[in-house]
Amino acid sequence: MLNYISAPFRWFFKLEAASGLLLLISAIIALIISNSSLSELYFNSLQKYFFIGINNFGLKLSLLHWINDALMAIFFFFVTLEIKREFIQGELSTTKQATLPVIGAVGGMLVPALIYIYINFNNPETLNGWAIPSATDIAFSIGILSLLGSRIPISLKVFLTALAIIDDLGAIIIIAFFYTGDLNVTNLIILFLVFIFLLIINKFGVKKFLPYLILGLVLWYFTYKSGVHATIAGVLLGTIIPHRKKEHDFSLLVKIEHNISPYVAYFIMPIFAFANAGVSLEGLSFSSFLLPVPLGILLGLFIGKQLGVFIFSYLSIKIGFAQLPTNCNWLSFYGVGILTGIGFTMSLFVGNLAFVENTEYMDGVKIGVLSGSLLSTLFGYFLLLLTNKNEKNN
Repeated sequence: MLNYISAPFRWFFKLEAASGLLLLISAIIALIISNSSLSELYFNSLQKYFFIGINNFGLKLSLLHWINDALMAIFFFFVTLEIKREFIQGELSTTKQATLPVIGAVGGMLVPALIYIYINFNNPETLNGWAIPSATDIAFSIGILSLLGSRIPISLKVFLTALAIIDDLGAIIIIAFFYTGDLNVTNLIILFLVFIFLLIINKFGVKKFLPYLILGLVLWYFTYKSGVHATIAGVLLGTIIPHRKKEHDFSLLVKIEHNISPYVAYFIMPIFAFANAGVSLEGLSFSSFLLPVPLGILLGLFIGKQLGVFIFSYLSIKIGFAQLPTNCNWLSFYGVGILTGIGFTMSLFVGNLAFVENTEYMDGVKIGVLSGSLLSTLFGYFLLLLTNKNEKNN
């Protein structure tokens, strides 16, 4: 009986698209609750403060901050592990493999940012959100592509995965350099000392995760206290976890990545989506989408992403720097470019950083991100579906 009841759930979590669908469900639930009689409870709960620590050594943060600063540090730790593995022996390990997604990712970050800057150029406060439409949600975009199953060539899935990973690397760099607060020198020095200790245990070939975990928690604490965004601690820790080509029998990096992947996909990211996608739609009208922040994000994600990825990729292929993925045509390649406009969780995360001191713009951020991501999802999916049908008919 228990196996019968749990069978649909086991089937769902085996789906490639499951994590993306779970993100969508979480966002829809957040939108429903934030526009119902439970809206006050929803928003008040997110602003409730919790202390975690021992005596005076600890932090008291709102629930939303614990999600965005602590849980997302684990997400960025996971992403960094993925990036490191790909560059060492994965789809980005050779120049030939990396060229097209790297160039596509650059275009996909640059053009949306320029569109947003053009629309918000005269307002210094809203201009700070220029990086919001530059991000791509890995889980969601790949999840939507996976819904098409074997009808999409594996080369396009590899391209989208590699591009999204590089896109996240770009987001990490942007966060580190452009969204860092006032620095506390003392805590910054301690941060670097902890990082040096991590380098030392890596150099001595320590293959147990516990020392890395303990030092990683200390690293996160002092990163937060230093003024650097706390998620960067996850990035720094991820770069230290050992992984070498010659280690065929065991890799700590691969083991950790494999173990935490389900928790990131089915727990951390849905919670983040639920906590950040809630926005009141009361008084929402067409004119709401024409305000500088939502318009810049919407056009950046839906127009800027697809144009940036496609134009930069097309030119690099025509010049001879890269090659079109095998078994695909330009139309299906363009469809994948549209899917990169699904910013969703990553764009919402960058939006929280961009307007940490101007929270009045966050509703506009959410409207822009959700509408831009929705349009990219629908147009990208149906273009790929139609392209596939036309190919079969021919």
